[in-house]
Amino acid sequence: MNRVRTAMIIGGGIAGPVTACALRRAGIEATVYEAYTDIATRDASGGALSIAPNGLDALRVIDAEEAVCAIGQPTSDMVFENGRGRRLGGAPGLPGLPPSRTVLRADLHRVLREHALDHDIRTEHGRRLVGMREEPDGVTAEFADGSTATADILIGADGIRSTVRALIDPAAPGPEYVGLLGFGVGAYLPGDGDPRTAPDTMHFAFGKRAFFGYWTRTDGSVALFSNLPHAPMTTAEARAISAERWLGLLREAHAGDVPAEAVLRAASADDLMVAGPLELMPPLPHWYRDRLVLVGDSAHAPSASSGQGASLAMESGVQLARCLRDLPDPTAAFAAYEAMRRPRVEKIAAAAAKTNNSKAAGPLAKAVMALLMPVMTRTVLTPERMFGEAQRHHIDWSAPVAA
Repeated sequence: MNRVRTAMIIGGGIAGPVTACALRRAGIEATVYEAYTDIATRDASGGALSIAPNGLDALRVIDAEEAVCAIGQPTSDMVFENGRGRRLGGAPGLPGLPPSRTVLRADLHRVLREHALDHDIRTEHGRRLVGMREEPDGVTAEFADGSTATADILIGADGIRSTVRALIDPAAPGPEYVGLLGFGVGAYLPGDGDPRTAPDTMHFAFGKRAFFGYWTRTDGSVALFSNLPHAPMTTAEARAISAERWLGLLREAHAGDVPAEAVLRAASADDLMVAGPLELMPPLPHWYRDRLVLVGDSAHAPSASSGQGASLAMESGVQLARCLRDLPDPTAAFAAYEAMRRPRVEKIAAAAAKTNNSKAAGPLAKAVMALLMPVMTRTVLTPERMFGEAQRHHIDWSAPVAA
């Protein structure tokens, strides 16, 4: 096969623009095809997320770190608590690394789209992939509107319900529900607020009935997320239930939880964001086939408990570009890319799965966790051991990739 010179990227969320920018730096022309015509609809589907130091490192390669940091709230420390607000342990930021950034998904999408546009990367909206044809020297994508496009390779950055994944392997597993529904809400608390909610600190708490996290936003309000144990339900089904109903259920679940009870009491239904089911991707048999390859959540979506989903997607986009830059044909490049990425992402996903189990555990298990956490954070779960391997990951763009 000849060297790759053009690429189609399916999906314009996080992995798509990052991969396109990295490919451009590698000398490969990429076009992004986004299914949504109304970008505001897509951007409204998610709340806040964290970009870890390793994600910022990947963004540095494509000169997007500064723009993303400008929209993010620095998060230097993490504190673990029980539902009554008693500190169980902590994980300060790692020395030598920048703080993580907490960003709104909509803001991140916007900044990455603008960054790609500034680098002359074309994004075509309203192009939903439905099929493809493989040619001797390329691949043709077929879209729902009847249009087509052709390039040397096709990259699936189309998320956890990837169409490209099914084209690569019709028998590939789909996303798995972890037993939790996600919600987000923000509210101004009356009075002087809570001194424990310093703006650079993220709090994670094992409530009696549901896991939650909270932090103080730059405007002084308190943002809260809740992971509510629940029977399987699609995002559409969850959003079909009224916000008033969900807010009532969350108030019941977090009765007595500090400060979740106060935040939910102060919030209105208009403040509630229904994220839907928390899901993860089980390990895939195949990440690529011929001229098709997966990147980001389409290949490796750890649960939200990892705090690494967006960062790993950014890493993979950059590493795929390095492999395509240095190896002679798509097959060799894709094989090197999978060998480079699979061990890392699957290890992080497995660790996050254990966290999910503790979130969905019953009251007795949570009480045991609360008793063990202080000892674990002092002796076993030091910040370096908890996050060092993941967050200290560095991409050396100049280093050559070997097959």
